[in-house]
Amino acid sequence: MTVRNIICVWYDKEALAAATFYANTFPDSAVTAVHHAPGDYPAGQEGAVLTVEFTVCGVACVGLNGGPAFKHNEAFSFQIQTADQAETDRLWNAIVGNGGQESDCGWCKDRWGVSWQISPRMLIEAVTSTDKALAKRAFNAMMPMKKIDIATIEAAIAGT
Repeated sequence: MTVRNIICVWYDKEALAAATFYANTFPDSAVTAVHHAPGDYPAGQEGAVLTVEFTVCGVACVGLNGGPAFKHNEAFSFQIQTADQAETDRLWNAIVGNGGQESDCGWCKDRWGVSWQISPRMLIEAVTSTDKALAKRAFNAMMPMKKIDIATIEAAIAGT
């Protein structure tokens, strides 16, 4: 048997709704299985949706309806690297427009409290560049942003 890593994401009771939203929003994403509780448990009753298997951009996940004991925070986030402004805008707007909230530097939270970084690949490449001056310009341009504006980052990279 091969060892596998699957990200388990704890939800109060809406794992299926979250997984369905992700499957409908992100490329290479799907809900692959829904499992019902074989008996009563602290956060639910026999027959309730207990776990949902899904993928987000090809990454295997399982959503657990574990009840309200644990809340999401920014210590864990999905980083989605986008190709262009249109893709950045579409994903950001889908998350924020579906009951989520904006945060800083390309971060946002979905309505279930899960944190996302909607990060254009060019931004990641710029802030990790071996050209320290270029990296600093890109980083400084990003710092006051909510949703990332690629044109502003490109202008900073160019020094304009």
